[in-house]
Amino acid sequence: MTQGSAMRSIGEMARDSGLSVSALRFYDGAGVFGPAWVDPQSGYRWYAPDQVADARLIARLRRVGLPLADISRVLGGPTEAAQLVLEGHLRRLEDGLADARRELSAVRTLIDLRENPMNLVAVTRLTVAARELASALDAVRFAVGTDPQLPAVGGVLLEADGELLRLVATDRYRLAVAQVPPTGPAEGTMSVIAPTAFVDELRPLLDGAGEVRLLAEGDRLIATVGDRSVLGERVDQDYPDYRALIRLEPTHRLTLDTTHLREALAAGATRSTVRGQDGVAFELSVLVVSADGSFTVADPEGPADGLRVGVNRDFLLEAVAAGGGEQLVLELGGPIAPLAIRFPERADTFSLLMPTTLS
Repeated sequence: MTQGSAMRSIGEMARDSGLSVSALRFYDGAGVFGPAWVDPQSGYRWYAPDQVADARLIARLRRVGLPLADISRVLGGPTEAAQLVLEGHLRRLEDGLADARRELSAVRTLIDLRENPMNLVAVTRLTVAARELASALDAVRFAVGTDPQLPAVGGVLLEADGELLRLVATDRYRLAVAQVPPTGPAEGTMSVIAPTAFVDELRPLLDGAGEVRLLAEGDRLIATVGDRSVLGERVDQDYPDYRALIRLEPTHRLTLDTTHLREALAAGATRSTVRGQDGVAFELSVLVVSADGSFTVADPEGPADGLRVGVNRDFLLEAVAAGGGEQLVLELGGPIAPLAIRFPERADTFSLLMPTTLS
């Protein structure tokens, strides 16, 4: 070997770094972390002394479940970029822990109900500002499903954990999320699907009102606004697990003027497309982010320059209208990754669109 006696074999690097030999081979094959020198005769891998620090860093990143692409960004990028990657991963871990706590709370309630079906009724009470709830309902109502074969998405999911009320709606092709903070102490936790009829009856009562008192008791839902109440019965279904979907890893974030985007969508060429799942026809628009970061609405039949994402034009316009702001942020992660629409004035409100594969 001509690379110096301080070089480490793969076994020695595994011992000194905490990474297994197989892990070192994997990261080498993935192009993330390779040896300093490979013996052309034997194929043995040899690592330089200054590679130990990076190998130990990878071992720690691996223990916290950082995705492979993010490990590459941490190793190869500047310190500021690496810190942003770590902060984003920490937020995902914290969100996942919060989700697990909510699910376990619901599981405990179900276990108690199984043991005492006649004596235990889950009760949740909370009060929210009527204006905030109205804004949240407006931000998600457009995404509620209408397929009678899928009753689980035929309403708005209401989740409350004492710190906030989250509203979620989806029809499988798009998803909208909004949050409302309680105006006072809340009792219990909530995870119920409010039927569309309940939501639509409640919404007109919120204009000009002060507060809304929400009660979920067993299968009953009651919203009280002033001296008027809206009664409903929760949809007895398990809502789709949406949480993993909202933890996106976008590669492009674009701040756009909403009027400009509407005009670009109206003027841009579209292609009539039929949705494969249910045969519904829609107009396809193609959003393009070029290499220099500029954004355009392109001809679906045009050349494939830059990142091209196909979306249902009307769905995108509805999501923009639901946000109600003068600006929005588009987050794109790739041609088949969900497209996120966020609003700078309302950080807790956003929607996702499932892209259409471009042929």
